[in-house]
Amino acid sequence: MAMIETYRNNVMRKKDELAKLSQDKANESKKVSTQQQKVLSAKSTMTSTKSQSTIKSKLNEIARAESEISKANDKIAAIDKKIAQKEKDISTEEKKLRAEELRVQKKSQAEEKKRLDHNKREMQAIANTLTQHGMMQEDLRRAVIDLQKIPERIKVLFMASNPIVSVPLRLDEEARAIHETITKSKHRDSVEFVTRWAVRSPDILQAINEVNPDVIHFSGHGTATDELVLQNTDGSPKLITKEAIVQTIATVSDKVRLVFFNTCFSFGQAEAIVEHIEAAIGMTTSIGDDAARVFAAQFYSAIGFGLNLEKSFRQAKAALLLEGMPEENTPELCVKEGLHAEDIFIVRPV
Repeated sequence: MAMIETYRNNVMRKKDELAKLSQDKANESKKVSTQQQKVLSAKSTMTSTKSQSTIKSKLNEIARAESEISKANDKIAAIDKKIAQKEKDISTEEKKLRAEELRVQKKSQAEEKKRLDHNKREMQAIANTLTQHGMMQEDLRRAVIDLQKIPERIKVLFMASNPIVSVPLRLDEEARAIHETITKSKHRDSVEFVTRWAVRSPDILQAINEVNPDVIHFSGHGTATDELVLQNTDGSPKLITKEAIVQTIATVSDKVRLVFFNTCFSFGQAEAIVEHIEAAIGMTTSIGDDAARVFAAQFYSAIGFGLNLEKSFRQAKAALLLEGMPEENTPELCVKEGLHAEDIFIVRPV
């Protein structure tokens, strides 16, 4: 899912190419040995015969063999140059890999600290709010009004992208699991689930304009530098910056209430995007394929039962623990300043 895999693949590919060159060199060396044996055999025959025609024939054989030896040695020299360059390339790619692994580790540690600081600030904000009883009564009145504004039917736009050179993901299984849990939920008739596959950058706004969703779900790959990995027309990866995604959602934020980034290293995107919408979900680090599927399926199931955003998010994390997947701290819920996740309902509850 991250660029680390790309560097690892580069190292493995170049080592395979190096092995092929070594085999080619061995084949040419074998040719040299064969031709040298021919030379020795011809010389031996010449010493044991007085026939001029035989001697002349053997001299021709020696000349041909020596010509083949010269050609093979030239090829061996050319292969040696390629081997030296390939070994240099492998060393360069391995340095890139080590640097990327170190950078990802530092990035993860920094974001974990940021997440803990963020949680600490939110807990403090909650504690302060609880001391203001009068404001709580007003908040409750506004919450009732907000519930009345929730539409009777919402649309979830599921956009998936899995470039051909990336680690393959079972995105169809994720979509199937989400659709299945929605159809089993209490308010299944209130949720319309729409999918878009092999998404490219121009497809995002097109799909949003066509579907006019309340929830946008991105599924696929992300990078440790807050980029979303879509694909070009030929299936190759195309990196979309955090700023580009935020600006895109900002143009449609009047309708969109929640953006779910079910991609690796997407916490930065989720955190930035809540300046324009009510809430977003992102991942603080890489997340496994199965864990992403289980978390998303349970989240939408809870939403379909009319639970608030806070409960839906916590139930999805609990589902990971029930499945024995120790990744419950990877998903992160971000809420717009001034709002509270327990007051946000995507589907109108009874």
